Amino acid sequence: MVFEWFNEQLLQMKWLYNLIQWLVEDVFELDMATRVGGSIHFFVYDTIKIFILLAALIFMISYIQSYFPPERTKKILGRFNGIAGNVMGALLGTVTPFCSCSSIPLFIGFTQAGLPIGVSFSFLISSPLVDLASVLLLASIFGWNIAMAYVIVGIILAVVGGTIISKLKLEKYVEPFVFEHVEGRIDITLPTLTKRERLSYSKDQVKEIFVRVWKYVLIGVGIGALIHNWIPESVISAVLGQENIFSVLIATLVGVPMYADIFGTIPISEALLYKEVGLGTVLSFMMAVTALSLPSIIMLKNVIKPKLLTIFVGIVVIGIMMIGYGFNAFSFLIM
Repeated sequence: MVFEWFNEQLLQMKWLYNLIQWLVEDVFELDMATRVGGSIHFFVYDTIKIFILLAALIFMISYIQSYFPPERTKKILGRFNGIAGNVMGALLGTVTPFCSCSSIPLFIGFTQAGLPIGVSFSFLISSPLVDLASVLLLASIFGWNIAMAYVIVGIILAVVGGTIISKLKLEKYVEPFVFEHVEGRIDITLPTLTKRERLSYSKDQVKEIFVRVWKYVLIGVGIGALIHNWIPESVISAVLGQENIFSVLIATLVGVPMYADIFGTIPISEALLYKEVGLGTVLSFMMAVTALSLPSIIMLKNVIKPKLLTIFVGIVVIGIMMIGYGFNAFSFLIM
């Protein structure tokens, strides 16, 4: 009942949808059934909706995340070994608002703190892929079933990826400088923040994340409006439809070179689902964009050697594709 009320009253924002519809049809005298009218409505509604949700959700989630600064995260992860460490790395990644590039300095810090590289990689996969604010935003577009399914498979991918890297014993493929200055690792003194400081931190996080993602949101909504209203469904279906056995592969390979926050991929994914693209194909695109990107791969190349980088990218790409094909085959169970 709580989820239903939250989804109905806050996330769907039907009042905003109706307001933009009134502006488009009555003020600007455009028919929403036309490409121009539909595109304007899609762009304005989704942009305002995402920005409102971002401000509210990031503030709320950042307050929670103020209890998990990098130092505390290192200390928590330092208590776990083996598969438990990979699970904790993946779970703690979900409460940190980092993109794939900003997660890499934390990866270095965790490794310097003496954490197994597999645990650090589980965090590195999970942190940009899944976070609490994006879960709520996903629920607003796709519903709670799909949002929770995305979270679960994202965490599983992070755990499995980190575990494989741990089992392969690939520490020798991490650049030597990463292991420097590890004396006293995990022995960290944590400051206690006041309520005022946590509120100030949450406000600063809203500003910081807005500055980082607003352009990706506008680009994503623009592409979504284009897909939604201008590209024929037959074209989308031919390339990304479930009848095309390579649809998941194409979506994954297209997503990897892109650099965007998950908030920028959501409107594109919404438009693709509207065009009846398979759920697995859409999720593969979102995961490829957020978990892997050329800038993050270039940064990571300065930290780990080519063999480990190739293994890491290969594990994530293969995992994303397996998830995509699996969801395409069994999406009827959750949609």
